Amino acid sequence: MTPPEFGPGSDSSAALHWRALEGLYGSAPVNNLFESRLEIVAEGISRIHFNVTRACFHAAGAAHGTIYFKMLDDAAFYAANTLVTDRFLLTTSFNLLFTQPIHEGPLIAEGHWVSGRRRVLVAEARLIDAQGEEVGRGTGTFQRSRIPLSSLDGYNAGLRAALA
Repeated sequence: MTPPEFGPGSDSSAALHWRALEGLYGSAPVNNLFESRLEIVAEGISRIHFNVTRACFHAAGAAHGTIYFKMLDDAAFYAANTLVTDRFLLTTSFNLLFTQPIHEGPLIAEGHWVSGRRRVLVAEARLIDAQGEEVGRGTGTFQRSRIPLSSLDGYNAGLRAALA
């Protein structure tokens, strides 16, 4: 799947929202700590492209569990937030399953919306390594906050970039 284009027959409001969410992700200061990029590919589907470096390792030489949580939570969160165009979502719970150790190299966290559209949304995500193997998965619940997306500088920067 590819992101929608602007033009005849396209849902340009969805495309604008998705690009704005990508801008929001890029603006989060925590993401300066990680080499990562968000890609919204369709309603309810997101991908985070991430490069694991030794700086992410625990003492036994594999990625620390914080990497699993960070990437899975973000992918699920943004998949869910594609369905909510007015409010920032908050993670209210998240369950993780660590299936394999993560070593250096590229990873993709794929997020998929599962259910809910009003107050609480459920989304899941899985981590895929460079060999195409699933190395972790998680499921989260997300709730609408009182924070308007339009009040967030990163969201607005993403909108401006999409319109440029």
